[in-house]
Amino acid sequence: MTMKKALLLGGTGAMGVNLSKLLIMDGWEVAVTSRSRTGIDHYGIEYVRGNAHNVTFLEGVLSRGWDAVVDFMIWPTAGFAEVRDKILAACKQYIYLSSYRVFADSPEITEKSPKLLDVSCDAEYLATDEYALAKARQEKLLRDAERSNWTIVRPAITYDRSGRFQLCTLESEAWLRLALAGHSVPLAAEMLDKQTTMSWGGDVALMISRLVGNPKAIGEDFNVCTSKHQNWGRIVEIYGSVINMRLKKINLSKYERAAGGIYQCKYDRMFNRVMDNSKVLGATGLSESDLIDVEEGLTRELRIFLEHPAFRSPSAMQIGRLDRVGGNIFSPSEMSQLCRNGSAREIVKYYLSWLFV
Repeated sequence: MTMKKALLLGGTGAMGVNLSKLLIMDGWEVAVTSRSRTGIDHYGIEYVRGNAHNVTFLEGVLSRGWDAVVDFMIWPTAGFAEVRDKILAACKQYIYLSSYRVFADSPEITEKSPKLLDVSCDAEYLATDEYALAKARQEKLLRDAERSNWTIVRPAITYDRSGRFQLCTLESEAWLRLALAGHSVPLAAEMLDKQTTMSWGGDVALMISRLVGNPKAIGEDFNVCTSKHQNWGRIVEIYGSVINMRLKKINLSKYERAAGGIYQCKYDRMFNRVMDNSKVLGATGLSESDLIDVEEGLTRELRIFLEHPAFRSPSAMQIGRLDRVGGNIFSPSEMSQLCRNGSAREIVKYYLSWLFV
């Protein structure tokens, strides 16, 4: 019997790694595009070196023919329009990773809930190709395609021992580095009461794996996440049960200036994000009890990460702004270590941002 073949575009992140292993266990032959890795690992996963944003490289790897293509890439909308038909023609099923952020504010979000792209009256925002809008536009491009062999999946916020631990709009290389250094972590007081949905990346990968090769998934969209939710204040408490963390509440406008990502604040984190996952559970045969509780999952994954922490380099400018409003400051030597022995330029950026936030 011929093995089914799956290609994961840009699938080297935590979710892609989990999905690759699950597909291998289910009897799939799996290849993953990577900017750096090549060869076959001990799980039997093949790594194809190249940049999937490069159309020539993409056409080459697609020419091998695939039963499923799972797309973890972040495309500009114009770039996605160029490759859409090429990908759809090269596989039996194209799984496109969108985001729950495409949705407007709703009491409970189902697959039929209104999208920001369709209901927003913010002309300045709509003129951008910000992440949530780009994903929504690319969903429309898929629906408008001649071929309908696509599946749209929308994760909510995911966390994983690889270091993905979000807090409001802050990534772990910002807030967790501050907390571990004994600095205050400034957060918007108004945001702490907002509901959020956070799923372990392994659970999201499990849901996607049950959609790959699933006839019920063709031409359909799914919210791939837990239905459990809690406010950001509770997330602070969960993180605080693992590490010593000093929270400093500030107002929203000050937080936006310090953290950046104003559209993410305004059109996501300041909404109550309560997700309905009944459609994906019905299509996959999973139940909510198969998914890990956020308190157990966050605690476990953060503790594992902290055994051998490997942070991405932070934005020196963002750290400077956060430290200023948090009432702390790093020494030059500490900042050098924080930026992996960063250049003098990065250290200067930190102090300038601290001074002029």
